[in-house]
Amino acid sequence: MDRYSTAVDAALDLRPDQPIYCFRPSVLRQDAQNFQSLFPGKTAYAVKTNGEPFVLNALSDAGIDCFDVASPAEFAAVRAAAPEAELLYMHPIKAQSDIRLALEGYCIRTLSLDHEDEVAKILRIVRGLDIDPQKITLYVRIATKGHAAYELSKKFGAAPGHAVELLKRIDRIGFKCGLCFHVGSQIEEPETYERALASADWIRSRANVPNVGLDIGGGFPAVYGNDPRKKAREMPSLEELMGQLNNDIVEWQFGGVPLVAEPGRVIVARSISLIVRVLLRKGRRLYINDGIWASLSDSWTGKITLPARFIPDPARRTRSGRADKIVPYKVCGATCDSVDILSRPFWLPETVDTGDWIEIGHIGAYSLSLRTKFNGFYPDKVIEVSEPFDAGEAPEGFASIETMAD
Repeated sequence: MDRYSTAVDAALDLRPDQPIYCFRPSVLRQDAQNFQSLFPGKTAYAVKTNGEPFVLNALSDAGIDCFDVASPAEFAAVRAAAPEAELLYMHPIKAQSDIRLALEGYCIRTLSLDHEDEVAKILRIVRGLDIDPQKITLYVRIATKGHAAYELSKKFGAAPGHAVELLKRIDRIGFKCGLCFHVGSQIEEPETYERALASADWIRSRANVPNVGLDIGGGFPAVYGNDPRKKAREMPSLEELMGQLNNDIVEWQFGGVPLVAEPGRVIVARSISLIVRVLLRKGRRLYINDGIWASLSDSWTGKITLPARFIPDPARRTRSGRADKIVPYKVCGATCDSVDILSRPFWLPETVDTGDWIEIGHIGAYSLSLRTKFNGFYPDKVIEVSEPFDAGEAPEGFASIETMAD
């Protein structure tokens, strides 16, 4: 992996025509260890956020020894990077063959569910493999709602009464019982977890079975930017959020219960930026070499604003417009698909032109996970950069794009 001090240095040296991911392992280490120091329980990194080998290797080196996995491909990726790490299979709905692989091939002993049919699947395989149910912990995922940029209660989660019945059922069989929830992605207020904890307490008291753990999921907000032309959205800092969360855990009497969190975005977002090139400028429209089918596949609603740094090509001697005037540009992706147009503008200096580069910051979460090979375009070059994106001169612009859920 090539190494540079900054993405600007890389762009000017490599003069890339293809997108380049700029990985900052020191930033990833810092954010991972900061989360671990603040959370009073086990940190299980959510692999879906970014499961690239270089990310998983760096997380293992940083001391992350537990991972939230959702598929056989994620089992294998984590084992390759961290052979001794613990795997938590927290996807609530699973294929029977995947359950068998998890239990037999990877010795996974922690799974989640939200329906009795999942209990039946797991029990069938446990009996077939002659595993003692007491060696297996099943977390019942409960439905919760909270104030977050992305609300995640529509697909998974048992209603409170149903969760009570599920806990009683798995306890009768002999499995260990836990509770889990996911309050949404990029939460917007510290009280969000309190409501979920209150629901978990109600379910626990009515099920009246031994509870060996509480998994509070993800949702922890990463630091992005804000459109200076709009009022900044008030987001809790991780320190504020953890302070409130710790108080709520004690208040709802979960302080003596082993805790698990599944952070993704808050750990990996800042560690990667993306260099793209302007292939063509048509008035206030920019055609770049990435787009919605690649690193910007989550660019539909513009709920999150990312900082963007303009990197002018020094080979262009004449420019029109003012360098200090920031204006909006419609951005089109690299494919021949006419749908490949970002729904929100990039705000950049008026002088941007064909051949220039743009560094999009804080794009470590989901950008690599969601890229496709549509039209044969698939960015995969990664370099290592030592300076954080926020170091040095402030970025000149910003890009409003959506990011996916933890």
